[in-house]
Amino acid sequence: MGKIIFNGDLKSRSEVKVDIEDRGYQFGDGVYEVIRVYNGELFTEDMHLNRLIDSAKLIQMKVPFTIAEIKNRMKELIAENQLKDGIVYMQLTRGVSARTHSFPTAEVEPAFVAYTKEMPYTGKMKPGVNAFTTDDIRWLRCNIKSLNLLGNIMAKQQAVEAGCDEAIQHRDGTVTEGSSSNVSIVVDGQLKTHPATNLILNGITRQVMLKLCADHGIPYVEEAFTVEDMMAADEVLYTSTSVEVTPIINIDGQSIAAGEPGPITQRLQKLFSEEIEKQCGSVK
Repeated sequence: MGKIIFNGDLKSRSEVKVDIEDRGYQFGDGVYEVIRVYNGELFTEDMHLNRLIDSAKLIQMKVPFTIAEIKNRMKELIAENQLKDGIVYMQLTRGVSARTHSFPTAEVEPAFVAYTKEMPYTGKMKPGVNAFTTDDIRWLRCNIKSLNLLGNIMAKQQAVEAGCDEAIQHRDGTVTEGSSSNVSIVVDGQLKTHPATNLILNGITRQVMLKLCADHGIPYVEEAFTVEDMMAADEVLYTSTSVEVTPIINIDGQSIAAGEPGPITQRLQKLFSEEIEKQCGSVK
């Protein structure tokens, strides 16, 4: 990992310590973002950083840096760690104060940390994966990208134990999203995905995908669908910063679309790869 950013400064990881009364550590009182890096360049960084600011505002947390300042520090971090393909993880907590559930009454400085991690990129279309359905047990503000991920973690672990790549969550039969992704289906050539309400995180890859649909004449609708709808769909796919656009070909042991990636998903994978090259240059 090399260097990290801690409260605006570039430091060695060994130099940085987290106080035991940091509210992120004790309460999960904070927000985070993960930005993909291709060819040494940040991908959709403005969208990610705007969401970080929005998430902080929704939990009444001040952000000690401007978007431009964070972006410049991320670029320095990438250069320092000589990262070609991977991610930048960043998080902001409310800071250190005596433990109490309510916000600190005295002025407290938020704590900001960021680090890089390698994640190879081949440019090849990802093959289909298996998924598992489970009840969505999370809170009702899933639109905030907060550090409170216990419900997501439990769902992901269920999927892993079932030999699957992702857990698809639902509330009373209505599909919301994956444990760390957004889920969409294709029916009769039209893509359908849950609307960006408080029940899901409005994923950046999801937003890019919908723009690609609009720009390239792929019909889509932001509309809730059921588990039953999903199991009968022509195609199922999931999207996130780490998995990009990936087909789901088996859910709960049942094959989707004969167990093969569908044409709309494959087209979106190709368009997404082209968007990466458009923003970050050739990564082949």
